[in-house]
Amino acid sequence: MLSLHKLRTLGAVVRQGGIRSSSESLLRAASAVSRSIALLEQALGTALFERRGRGMLLTPAGELAHTRLLRIEAELASVLEEAAPGGASPAAVDAVFDEKRLLAASLLAEVHHMPSVGRRLGISQPAVSAAVARLENALGQRLFLRTARGLMPTDAGARWVLRFDRALAELRYLEDDIAAATGQMEGVITVGSLPLVRTQVLPVAIGQLLAKHPRLRVHSLESPYEQLCAGLLSGKVDFILGALRPLTDKALTSEPLFADRLGLMAAADHPLRKRRVLRFEDLRAFPWVLSRPGTPLRQSLADFFTAHGQPVPVPAVETGDLALVRGLLLQGPMLTVLSTHQMRYEVDAGQLCMLRLPMAGLQRHIGVTTRAGAHLSAAATALLTEIRAAVPPA
Repeated sequence: MLSLHKLRTLGAVVRQGGIRSSSESLLRAASAVSRSIALLEQALGTALFERRGRGMLLTPAGELAHTRLLRIEAELASVLEEAAPGGASPAAVDAVFDEKRLLAASLLAEVHHMPSVGRRLGISQPAVSAAVARLENALGQRLFLRTARGLMPTDAGARWVLRFDRALAELRYLEDDIAAATGQMEGVITVGSLPLVRTQVLPVAIGQLLAKHPRLRVHSLESPYEQLCAGLLSGKVDFILGALRPLTDKALTSEPLFADRLGLMAAADHPLRKRRVLRFEDLRAFPWVLSRPGTPLRQSLADFFTAHGQPVPVPAVETGDLALVRGLLLQGPMLTVLSTHQMRYEVDAGQLCMLRLPMAGLQRHIGVTTRAGAHLSAAATALLTEIRAAVPPA
C-alpha cells in the first residue's frame, strides 16, 4: 500500500511550488522531501512532477495523485475537526495520516479481535495495540471498547473508522488510476451483486472486461443488501448491481439500467403447466418459495396481489439463495415469481417453465447503486461501461 506520509509530501510540494519552499513548511530537509517524492514515484512507476527552473509542475499522473490526496485529506480532516474543533496539533495530524494505523483500526472494527488483525497484517498483537493506541491518543477519544463480543467500536470510533476506510479506498484507487494512465489496467474491483444480475448481465460484462484487461481482478460479494450498503458507504464495495431499492439515504445514488419483467415460475412438470389460463384460485393449493421480506421482489409481488384484491401469498420458504430456489422448484410443486433472466438456462434446458398467469405490470428496476460523490477507479468505471453494454434489450 502507498505511503500517506509521502503522499502528503506531494501535496506540500504542490502548494508551495517546489522542494525547497515545501521543506520549510514541512520542517524537513530539502533532501528528505526530494527523497520522499522519488520513492513515491518509484512506488507508482511513473513521474509525478516535471522539474523546471521556476518550480515543479504536476504531470498528468501527478494530477491523478493530487486529486486522490485531496479526497483523502477531506475524509481525515473531518475526523480531526470532530476530535479537535479548535484545530488539531501537527502531531495529531501526523498520527492520523498513517495508512498502517488506519488499516489496523479498520480491520479491528471488522473482526473485533487484535490477534486476528495481527495475523492479517503480518505483525504482532502489541504492534496492533500500539497503532490503535496512537490513533486514540492523537484523537483524544477511545475508538474501541472491550466487550463480551470482543473489541467493539465506540460511537465515535464507528464514525471515524468509516472515514478511515474511505481514505484507504482512495489510496487503492490511486494505484489503479496510475496503472490505467500508463496503459496497464489492473487492480481489484469489488462488486456487490444481487441475485438477478449474477446469471447473465454480470458474467457477460466481466467476460468482456477481462478479455480486454486480463490483469484486472473482480471480487463479487453476495451478502444481504444491508451489508453491501455498509461496504459501499465505507468504500470497501465499489458499487452494487441488482434490483434498486427506494433510496432513503442521501449518501447513496442509483442509476436504473432496465426494467425486469417478472412471471410465475415452476418445474416443467408442474400440475399447472398444462392450464391454458390460470386464475388466482388455482395457485392456492401449492406452496411458495419467495425472497425475504423487504426485498423489491417481495414488495412488487405483494402490491400485485393486493391490487387484484387477492391475499398475498405466504411462503413456505423464504430465501435469497437462487440455488435453493432452483432446487426447491425442481423437487416438487412449489411456485415462485422470478425473472426469466434469472432462470434462463433452466428454462432453455426444459427444467423450469413460466406458467400462464397474466402478471402485467409486475416488474422491478435493475440498476447500479453507488456512494454519492464517489470517484471510482478507472477499473471500476471500465466494468460499469461493460455492464451497460450487457443490458438486455427492452
